[in-house]
Amino acid sequence: MTRAFITGTSGTELSAEEREFIRSTRPWGFILFKRNCDTPAQTAALTHELRDALGDADAPVLIDQEGGRVQRLQPPHWPAYPAGGSFGRLYGIEPALGLRAARLSARLIADDLSQIGVSVDCLPLADVPIAGADNVIGDRAYGTQPNQVAVIARAVTEGLAEGGILPILKHIPGHGRAMADSHLSLPMVDAGQTELETVDFAAFRPLADLPMAMTAHVVFSAYDAAHPATTSATMIERVIRGLIGFHGLLMSDDVSMNALQGSLVERTRAIFTAGCDVVLHCNGKLGEMREVASETPELSGKARQRAAQALASRRTPQVFDRAAARAELDELIDRLGAASA
Repeated sequence: MTRAFITGTSGTELSAEEREFIRSTRPWGFILFKRNCDTPAQTAALTHELRDALGDADAPVLIDQEGGRVQRLQPPHWPAYPAGGSFGRLYGIEPALGLRAARLSARLIADDLSQIGVSVDCLPLADVPIAGADNVIGDRAYGTQPNQVAVIARAVTEGLAEGGILPILKHIPGHGRAMADSHLSLPMVDAGQTELETVDFAAFRPLADLPMAMTAHVVFSAYDAAHPATTSATMIERVIRGLIGFHGLLMSDDVSMNALQGSLVERTRAIFTAGCDVVLHCNGKLGEMREVASETPELSGKARQRAAQALASRRTPQVFDRAAARAELDELIDRLGAASA
């Protein structure tokens, strides 16, 4: 039986201690960062090594590969991709162009990931940024209108699916109003319920059928002034599961981020008490990994069902012409540049 956490690792291959940790604690899945990815051959070997240590050839391996400034796989070994905001600007020129570029970029990213054994991308975003918000979202967002954000996010999801990669919807129920970077401190959002439900949450509702989502470490005082969404039963039950209608696997954003308070044991306990299915720990520090694992239950009940359903929704990759897809994407981005000149 696996346990309800996703763990990072420290480097480009497993240490003996990390292998034993994985064997003994049995995480549900893994997440890679730039520190783990040197070359395609090395990264493919690492994803195999992670699954071998767990004894599960189908264990999910995640990565944040959005394009733009959030791209763990980087040149020269992997191609660069546009930031999400590029798709939004193309959509403003002609909606079909923005949707096509978003789908092409995601399909190409999916091809990169499948070649190295990564099965899940922490994408798409449905955050709707407002003027003056912290730049942690910034040009990663697909626009400032919820309908546009939702349809571009759907196109991204379809591109990933065509390449056999599962999506994670983030950062539910919305990080766009945050005036602080939750990696560094706890953002507080004081907008009213009507505004949140018609803008921020509205971008997530059309995507509520996606198999997995990642929470936002953001306080929404109109609903719960004391806890960020990640550790708020009110936000998870009333907003994420209720108003938005998301019923897939719900994972926390990184439990080690400074937006959360208390020890890692206390944070982990609060995440599960609030109603998250899985806790995410990213930095690869073995001592912290052990703290999180010590407070993580076995994946069971509804959480286990949601996890199984998420993995079962993964499609077989479709054949496509990579060179043609990249040429078309570059042509669309060039068109955006010409329009902006």
